Amino acid sequence: MKRFSVSAGPIDPDGFRRALVDPSCGAYVQFEGWVRDHNEGQQVLRLEYEVYEPLAVKEGLLIVDEAMERFEISRAAASHRSGLLELTDVAVVVGVSAAHRGPAFDACRYIIDQAKLRLPIWKKEHYANGAAEWVNCRHCAEAGHAHHP
Repeated sequence: MKRFSVSAGPIDPDGFRRALVDPSCGAYVQFEGWVRDHNEGQQVLRLEYEVYEPLAVKEGLLIVDEAMERFEISRAAASHRSGLLELTDVAVVVGVSAAHRGPAFDACRYIIDQAKLRLPIWKKEHYANGAAEWVNCRHCAEAGHAHHP
């Protein structure tokens, strides 16, 4: 399994977990980010992700490597979707195997938090009222508001 990947198709969370099983580990933590039906008072119908894949993969690998160095973990990987996603689709998954739960939780949180901050991934929400807008772009997240093109 690749330590970080971008997927144009569905992510299989169960297969993801199976790929990170390690008999030396007593803990496994997985985070799944799903497409939800609302955001900031708007009814969301679907999401669309645009990814600059070469840089996203390079930076994603760095993030996973950082987690491997910072925390006492054995295995870690993450995958993020690209393209159009429907409600309840898995948009991102992070998995971490470790001897103990504390480092597994800490590393998993580190990976998803850093991915949200550092990866060149842009999200467009499609609303029930027919509107659509890009949200949570990097400079907008730093400013604390959504992007309105």
